[in-house]
Amino acid sequence: MKPNLSISLSLSLFFLPLLLSAQPIIDFVSYATGFNKPVDIANAGDDRLFIVEQRGVIYILDGNAQRLSTPFLDIQSLVQDNRTERGLLGLVFHPDFKNNGYFYVNYTYFDTDVNLNGDTRISRFSVSAADSNMADPNSEYILLEMDQPYNNHNGGDLNFGPDGYLYIGTGDGGSAGDPGNRAQNTLDLSGKILRIDVDATTGTTNYGIPADNPFVGDPNVLDEIWAIGLRNPWRMSFDPLTGDLWMADVGQGDWEEVSVQFSSSTGGENYGWRCYEGNAAYRPTNCGTATSFVPPIYEYVNDRSTTGASITGGYVYRGSAYPGMYGYYIYGDYISGHVWVTKADSAAGFPTDYQPQSTDRAFSTFGIDANGELYAANLGAGIIYQVIDACNGLTTPVRFNDMDSTLLAPTGQPGYQWFVNGNAIPGAQFAIYKPDTSGAFTVQVTYPNGCAVMSDPYFLYGTGLEADLTTIASVSPNPFSESLFIQLDEQKRQPYQLYLIDVAGKVVWEQSGETNGKITLQAMDLPTGVYFLSLQLEKRYVMKLVGR
Repeated sequence: MKPNLSISLSLSLFFLPLLLSAQPIIDFVSYATGFNKPVDIANAGDDRLFIVEQRGVIYILDGNAQRLSTPFLDIQSLVQDNRTERGLLGLVFHPDFKNNGYFYVNYTYFDTDVNLNGDTRISRFSVSAADSNMADPNSEYILLEMDQPYNNHNGGDLNFGPDGYLYIGTGDGGSAGDPGNRAQNTLDLSGKILRIDVDATTGTTNYGIPADNPFVGDPNVLDEIWAIGLRNPWRMSFDPLTGDLWMADVGQGDWEEVSVQFSSSTGGENYGWRCYEGNAAYRPTNCGTATSFVPPIYEYVNDRSTTGASITGGYVYRGSAYPGMYGYYIYGDYISGHVWVTKADSAAGFPTDYQPQSTDRAFSTFGIDANGELYAANLGAGIIYQVIDACNGLTTPVRFNDMDSTLLAPTGQPGYQWFVNGNAIPGAQFAIYKPDTSGAFTVQVTYPNGCAVMSDPYFLYGTGLEADLTTIASVSPNPFSESLFIQLDEQKRQPYQLYLIDVAGKVVWEQSGETNGKITLQAMDLPTGVYFLSLQLEKRYVMKLVGR
């Protein structure tokens, strides 16, 4: 075939997510250094990041990633930290922080009268009236306290839900195997997700009990409990778009797991521990059937030498800097420093990609800024990373060589696959491809860093007279809804072949017949977007860009 015309169309950034055919390749760039065991990252709705150190100190990174010399808060005198899982573990700002100046912390405090392991305390503090970069250390208002029988599995995360209530992740109290079966004990706050109202009080408590908490009024369940059956939910987060709650639960010795509570939930879920560890029975005595529990949406084997042995929950990315990461839940492992990306798509079964990293980054937490951009912390090295998509900015240009009628992709890369009209071409796995038909051609190139990037569609048409459709016809309406009408200048009877091709190069509508000057496309139930209308009239090949 010797095409007389070849057309390559570049699409705007608005349509870029539609062109990406592979999961993002996650990488980390140093954002700030010099921290002492960072365990949480939070934002207050402005350009600052707040970095929580386990010893009981919170520092501010300003909008230029510079750490302010004076801590935002220093409560080391209150915090129990003995190089274990205790300490200042969580921070969250009130949804109306801009006006009320309230923020909340979760820490293990000294309780020498009862328990040398320390107990968990949820407290409210206020920002200083004189300096927005400093908290008032004397403003502590204690909301809730709970016993910690051992020095591990303290949980520690705090999140405000879309409903304005405070959600608290608590561990099972520690030791191994939950010896007190606290996670299944509904008269114990351990191993749970708690849900409280920080803007009200109920009875003698310093917080309110939401009336729609699932167990309110049940004498066998504490009113604060929202969900049960967790071992140590080390980092949970709400999807900023959907409101779904994502939880990473650290395993006992066999499985690390991720669970999702959908925004439609009314609470009351049982996530299984200690009856189950992931999908596997752990101590199933007196546990009922497996259907009584909500299984994880993803689990990975606990193996210190390969995958990892201590999951650290992340966030569903809803920022704008890295379109390829959009809609993925990104998380890691503290022991191995490896990373996973899970598509936040229940209809697709939450497809997940495991991405081993070349170095041990000891992920202790993830966090987002006010714009939804993602960060992570390395506990031992004291580094704050910005999480990026290594594929971002990579493009796959395609050019046509008139001399030998071939299509050419960037050469010297590890992998290629050519497509025509969205269908893979068998054997077309090289940088150069010689087409033998008309159509919309794309190529997916795999680059050395593992990124698989699809090109824009490249249209090739056969011999004959080619033109833009507007020179011989009118198309209306454009954009169209469900019907599209083509009025040709020529009124003669002639055969036609018509295609609508989406931005990925796939034919989504095909129609043929005979026309005497008018063509009607009806009942087209297509997604909103841009389409290429390709029309063959006898020996003419014409095209137009249309929208819906």
